[in-house]
Amino acid sequence: MTKDNLMPVNCDADILPQYRQTPVGDLLGYQNLDWPFRSYEQAVLLIGMCMDHRKMLHVPDNFAYILRAGGANFRRIEFKVSFAVAIGGVRAMCLIGHDQCGMMHLSERRDAFVHGLVENAGWNADDAVKHFDKHTADFEISDPLEFVRSETQRLRLRYPKILVAPLFYLVDDGRLYQVRET
Repeated sequence: MTKDNLMPVNCDADILPQYRQTPVGDLLGYQNLDWPFRSYEQAVLLIGMCMDHRKMLHVPDNFAYILRAGGANFRRIEFKVSFAVAIGGVRAMCLIGHDQCGMMHLSERRDAFVHGLVENAGWNADDAVKHFDKHTADFEISDPLEFVRSETQRLRLRYPKILVAPLFYLVDDGRLYQVRET
């Protein structure tokens, strides 16, 4: 991941034209530009982001469905995405990756994961190993920026009428960045 692929939003004009006057642009304005909150009767955006506890979004009530999954990986919870579109009526979604993601290179953390389940949850070591080995491939990502790009492309194909935007959160500054896609 290089920061060259991230575009900051420091003023209204920094919001990419395709996101202006959309819920994605509103999210960028709320988070980075301290726009005053508008009132919403129902969600207009689906936000997909990692479960990481260090990420905090500043959004008004009723503005968005927010789904959290390790690495912002929605392959195993796509039904929830479909619900937000089909029943919730959202017409825009964004996937938010972030730096310092715990799902990066997960396979290298096998011993710590197993030890944590044994010590913290009371699992036996064999069950913890089996659990890790069964699920790691589904959740591990190598580069959070590349993952959010590829997942955005996958979701665009799956939901062709929905605006899907890749965004990135830097943990140290708490800001959202637009992802350069080319």
